[in-house]
Amino acid sequence: MGKKQTKQRTVLDGSRLIVESCVRAGAEVYVGYPITPANYIYQYSSQRFPSILHAPDEITTLQWMAGLSATGLLPVTATAFPGLALMVESINMAFMMELPMLIVLVQRLGPSTGSATVGAQGDLLLLRGLISGGYPLPVLAVSDFGDCWELPSLALRLAVSLRSPVVLLTSKEMAMTQRSFDLDLLTEIEPVQWRFYTGQERYRPYATDGGLAPPFLPIGNDRHQVRLTASTHNAEGELLSADEEALENTRRLQKKIETGTPAYYELDEQEGAEAVIVSYGITAYAAREAAVKLRAQGMPVSLLIAKTLLPVPAVYYDILERYRRIVIAEENLQGQMAQILFGYRLPDRVRLAHGIGRLVHPDQIIREVTGS
Repeated sequence: MGKKQTKQRTVLDGSRLIVESCVRAGAEVYVGYPITPANYIYQYSSQRFPSILHAPDEITTLQWMAGLSATGLLPVTATAFPGLALMVESINMAFMMELPMLIVLVQRLGPSTGSATVGAQGDLLLLRGLISGGYPLPVLAVSDFGDCWELPSLALRLAVSLRSPVVLLTSKEMAMTQRSFDLDLLTEIEPVQWRFYTGQERYRPYATDGGLAPPFLPIGNDRHQVRLTASTHNAEGELLSADEEALENTRRLQKKIETGTPAYYELDEQEGAEAVIVSYGITAYAAREAAVKLRAQGMPVSLLIAKTLLPVPAVYYDILERYRRIVIAEENLQGQMAQILFGYRLPDRVRLAHGIGRLVHPDQIIREVTGS
């Protein structure tokens, strides 16, 4: 079958799709400080967002993001590890204050400043422990250009519904490499709808009324006082440490993320397959190609592309239990996704196709599947 003919085929990079998706989903303001390899997102956002604030550094970026979110605006930023390191305290603040925002993390080779022009998938373990106390932060990962369009809007929707910062994980190759893409494949994106408090009784900023995320009310409204705090607090927003109501409010933060984060993934199972390839992000391209090659050789193999990375969806374990061999492909030295799924001592049935400083090759994955 020949390729579909269309007048909408063009050459672009993932950054442009991410930016356009965010704007169409209703994100009103981009706050950023330039850093490689997230510079394209910074550049495109300055051309496309209704408002953009050029911050003097990444600490200021997240502080401004928190302030904007508190007023009822939906902010977006993009950075790489060095910038994220400066944002950590403010992300924790926004998490505790329950302020919606989107942070696009474009990964590059570390440690430290590493190599700004070399891609990697080395920040997943960092994101798992980003919030003090071990609380989960929603992390979604784009695995192709279709995800660069679909997932930003879903991430923004999740940020609003959970009242939480959300991280969209990508990498240098996805954000900066240009590819031919059919724009006819893009679906319509509906703007995100905030759930504002509309009651007549006194507003309690962290009262959930039986749900897990409290209804939001911007500061500066003309009907109610809004108290927001990043310290341990009760439903009124009053600072309390050992009070049981305040501690229960803190436990709620974990529960709302774990139960409220959807499981986004791509699953292609083959009858008779004893092995499954698991991957995410940029390495998903190699994983898909490896699966095609193995099937062409007459070896059935299944494929799981994870798009929700954190918190880990329980359905991943249900899927993986069906296979005698699990090959996890990712571009880092430690096998970070494998560690999150199975711990530091991997079961014998789990194999790694990994490395640093270069993309994972499909043949590397194939060797781990076949044991050759």
